[in-house]
Amino acid sequence: MESALERLWRTLVWAFVIFFVVNVLAMIATVVINSFGTRWLSSWLPAAFTLRWYASAWKEFQLGDVLLVTFQIAGAVVLLSALIGVPAAYALARRDFPGKPLVIVLFLLPLLVPPITFGIPLATVLYKVGLAGTMWGVIVANLVPTVPFTVILMIPFIEQIDPKVEAAARVFGAGTGRLFIHVLVPLLVPGILAATLLAMVRTVSMFELTFLTAGPSSQTLVVALYYSVFAAGVRAGQSIDAMAVIYMLSTLIWLIVALRFVNPTQIVARVKKAAV
Repeated sequence: MESALERLWRTLVWAFVIFFVVNVLAMIATVVINSFGTRWLSSWLPAAFTLRWYASAWKEFQLGDVLLVTFQIAGAVVLLSALIGVPAAYALARRDFPGKPLVIVLFLLPLLVPPITFGIPLATVLYKVGLAGTMWGVIVANLVPTVPFTVILMIPFIEQIDPKVEAAARVFGAGTGRLFIHVLVPLLVPGILAATLLAMVRTVSMFELTFLTAGPSSQTLVVALYYSVFAAGVRAGQSIDAMAVIYMLSTLIWLIVALRFVNPTQIVARVKKAAV
């Protein structure tokens, strides 16, 4: 029988979760509605609705250029993360070597430590070598957490492949390169798609590292949104909200597509296993 204390605790937990979710949904709804509203003062809804704030935000904040830079950076980060992360994940999944647990812990550190913790010294190094303020500086900074993220995500997919498949390919004369390209990669397509899509979401939404290393011509959408809110001058709140809605949609779409290919419990299970 469930005790009164347990029932009270469960009720409090559910009340807190519901309160949190309602507040988050209310904030999102407020931003979305305001981005379409003409004037919103003391009423429950704006006096009228319009799309002109999206056109205004697109022109005022040069969203076309910002989105182009955002997806150029995200695309480069995703490509490099896949090229580095998939072979590294294969090595960790298939090979046992001294210090392997330590290597896995090192891969986990950029995911567990707040980005601002290592972002400041990383930005300092990038400024010294002349990469900070450029698109390549932003790409390098975002690779620091994204490559380990790709590795940790790909390991469970590789472990699901029977090693006998690889052994059979080697019996028929396949070298390491052909084995990887013609046998493993086709089997890993769902995992690679999930890793790349989630890496793109992570890069598009990464504020700290991009903010510390970006220049005027290498700002992603999230950094441009920050500057639009806090930069000097007067701007219509509806235009800023319209920009925020575009940012939310750009990340939400990729996230939904990525979750089509991966179960988040795979990542949690792998992190717990590695920690043990």
